Amino acid sequence: MSFSSVCRRVGLKELVSNVNVYPSASEATGGLNLLFRRWATKKTAGSTKNGRDSNPKYLGVKKFGGEKVIPGNIIVRQRGTRFHPGDYVGMGKDHTLYALKEGHVRFECHKLSGRKWVHVDPQEGHILHPVYQNASASDAASQAYAS
Repeated sequence: MSFSSVCRRVGLKELVSNVNVYPSASEATGGLNLLFRRWATKKTAGSTKNGRDSNPKYLGVKKFGGEKVIPGNIIVRQRGTRFHPGDYVGMGKDHTLYALKEGHVRFECHKLSGRKWVHVDPQEGHILHPVYQNASASDAASQAYAS
């Protein structure tokens, strides 16, 4: 079987072209160089637009109502002011609420506005700050006046 008949059977005529790969070598030898064309056997894999995820932020209430806290304990981690700081509760720049005094956590919801407040009720024998003493005295006076 000759080389030309094998080429006809396989159909190599379509795959082979008469392109000079090395022009200087072909000129020197005077021979015919063959160049095979290749086709992709698989499609290229496209990039996906998904596949990203952010780390969890661990937001939410950390100390619930009635739990004992010490100064610096985080009570609520939140985005925005879902809960507002009340008595003896501070707020960080990321709206985290934390205890300023030792005591117990108390949550309060305003009846009309629906605003939620977080308070720390100080331990027994704890000296109240003058601001809160005036507020408790005025509350007691208003309750005595109402009755």
